[in-house]
Amino acid sequence: MQLGRGENVYSSGQCDNSLYLVEEGQVKIVSGSLDGKRCLLSICVEGEFFGELGILQGMRMDTATAMKRSVLRKLSAAHVAAVLQDLDNAEEFALHLMEQLCSQQRLIANMVTMNCEQRLAVTLLDLARKVGRRQGVELRMERRVTHEELSEMVGTTRSRVGYFLKRFSDEGLLVHSGSGQLTVHETRLACYVAKV
Repeated sequence: MQLGRGENVYSSGQCDNSLYLVEEGQVKIVSGSLDGKRCLLSICVEGEFFGELGILQGMRMDTATAMKRSVLRKLSAAHVAAVLQDLDNAEEFALHLMEQLCSQQRLIANMVTMNCEQRLAVTLLDLARKVGRRQGVELRMERRVTHEELSEMVGTTRSRVGYFLKRFSDEGLLVHSGSGQLTVHETRLACYVAKV
């Protein structure tokens, strides 16, 4: 299936028991509360699966949205079950689920144990390593990540994100271009994160 930027793959509350594979593009997974607060849970890139809980629950608890033009493969629960009959596939999928679980546990621990500036630094480093293009010791994020998206990832306001990005820039941890693209100095930001 092909989606344009901003199109939903599925929405919270929707009945859908499929698993999705990103073949091209990027998809963000967002969970919302009844009072309108949003938490960006993850950004999925080429080669990554998402929507695993839909196979178990049948009802979506989050919303998946294309961040740019994306091509996805939609796999039905029955197809996934058939593929998992092969022990090697089942083992590989189990490893994928464990990685997802570890990532979510790390996210929860960071929310509880770090302040928002520290969470932003960790998030930027993880995101740059995942979607950035290496240029020496720097990682350039090709796609602009908005202050709103970053605020949804770390649980703070857009204005605080802007304040911390300026501070990180002043300290030489990153370069924030006029077009909104970020280039992270991986070693420096990793040292900053290691101190927290």
